[in-house]
Amino acid sequence: MKLINIVLLISLISLFSYADQTNQVELLQGQVQQQCKPANIEDKDKVETIPVESKIKAPGPFPTGIAFDGEYLWVADRKTNLLYQIDRKDGKVIKMIQAPAFAPYGLVWDGKYLWISDIGEGKIYKMDIKNNLVLKTIDAPGPSAVGLAWDGKYLIVADNKEDMIHKISPNDGTAISSFEAPDKDSTGIVYDGKYLWISDRIKDSIYMLDYATGNVIFYFPSHGKYPIGLTFDGEKFWNVDYQDKMIYSFKAPQNKFLLRNERYAKITYTQEYHNYGPCNIKEAELYVAIPEERDNQKIMGEIKFNPNPDKFIKDESDLKFAYYKVEDVKPHQPMIITMETIAKIYEIHYFVYPEKVGSLNDIPKEIKDKYLRDGEKYDVKNEVIQKAVKEAVGNENNPYWIARKIYNYLIDRLEYELAGGWNPAPVVLERGNGSCSEYTFVYIAISRAAGLPARYVGSVVVRGDDASMDDVFHRWVEVYLPNYGWIPVDPSGGDFPLPSDQAAYFGHLSNRFLITTQNAGDSPYLGWTYNSDTQWSFIGKCKIFEEHYAEWEPITDCK
Repeated sequence: MKLINIVLLISLISLFSYADQTNQVELLQGQVQQQCKPANIEDKDKVETIPVESKIKAPGPFPTGIAFDGEYLWVADRKTNLLYQIDRKDGKVIKMIQAPAFAPYGLVWDGKYLWISDIGEGKIYKMDIKNNLVLKTIDAPGPSAVGLAWDGKYLIVADNKEDMIHKISPNDGTAISSFEAPDKDSTGIVYDGKYLWISDRIKDSIYMLDYATGNVIFYFPSHGKYPIGLTFDGEKFWNVDYQDKMIYSFKAPQNKFLLRNERYAKITYTQEYHNYGPCNIKEAELYVAIPEERDNQKIMGEIKFNPNPDKFIKDESDLKFAYYKVEDVKPHQPMIITMETIAKIYEIHYFVYPEKVGSLNDIPKEIKDKYLRDGEKYDVKNEVIQKAVKEAVGNENNPYWIARKIYNYLIDRLEYELAGGWNPAPVVLERGNGSCSEYTFVYIAISRAAGLPARYVGSVVVRGDDASMDDVFHRWVEVYLPNYGWIPVDPSGGDFPLPSDQAAYFGHLSNRFLITTQNAGDSPYLGWTYNSDTQWSFIGKCKIFEEHYAEWEPITDCK
């Protein structure tokens, strides 16, 4: 009996010990006192995007194109081969007519007639819906005219096999102009009188484009998983989704930005040094840049340092540092500093309308004084940079388009290569390749030469898995747009051929970055680097091993 009691007592002690260890592990993992729980399973398919104004059921089993006739919506259905006129309020079918096409797809209203594209026959039909009469048939400009729009004079055709957008004459189909579609399956298309809007079902996104150039200005996730037809009623957009057979309405974004895809993590940044001798390090001054709150970056609680810094300081860019001063570091004596940050980081989409951006004269003087000055990495007055600003910007005076034209210019002229070393902007531009830092220096140099304030930001990065280590880091640009503030521009990240990929790095950031540094350049504490730096002094010969890395540890969703 005593033996049983002893075994039971040992078991209870082990159980409590295990429970206590488990609680400690959970507390250390989250560094939070709240009770944690798994993410809500019901939310796993929820799309984080701009608000839905309304939604109605599509009238048929295979909805494709959609158009607005001034009062009602028209929806094409490929399976029933019908055109449905429906009420916007409740989706009630007002009228049904036979489509002139065997595979009806694109629909658009020109103010008087309905145009229908047939992807099976490669035709576009002009139809009088009052009399169910086809008035004209023209050849489509490409093999798969899935989307139609009207600009008041010409038809605009989206072709998802050529991945092109064509402007054609409604008289005979003569091609007027063409540009590349945003992505590989652009289907819905509509012109709102100023911008072209396109839905793409591969990336489930809605893109707003500059009609003249085809540049994607911004984008956001579609409300359904297979966006197909798109139209505009003068106030709201209507997007047909094939997968869920719904029609969603939404307004053009009015907020400055959209936050989505929250990442909740503990990020431990380590700065590690080993003095291998033979001499002593007389003095070492260490600077660690401290992450701050930003539009897409929320710092949860106090940032922890080990050991505690000697003091906190700021540079002229208002960047805050943890400062350490160490003296008489003997051979084989390590120095290890860690900074632990718990943060919620979001993917961010900025919604910048070029016509709403102020002029260069609207930029505050203190911003110009800090972020238009020259530096040895920029060499703004160099003839290479002066020539580049003329070629890239020309006579443009809208700050948004200045920034965008410089971005396009570098995509056309530089290739990414991580070769080590950070050369000045003119050298990089003439050479034609560079690292993320070198792309950044070139962009800032041309931007400042054009009178547009620019600075760089530096970060630690999630590499692959949510739990990961980064020792490469990343740097990009922010430009100052009056009425909007600082907007991210990543010229090396956006150096891809697809317009949608380029748009993903202009006014948009993923949730992979903890930004530690924002700087005008040549900081007295960091110089031209970012995240952290050290200044040494020693007499004789000294071999110093230096390592910087960041570890990401995901935190589960908490109450």
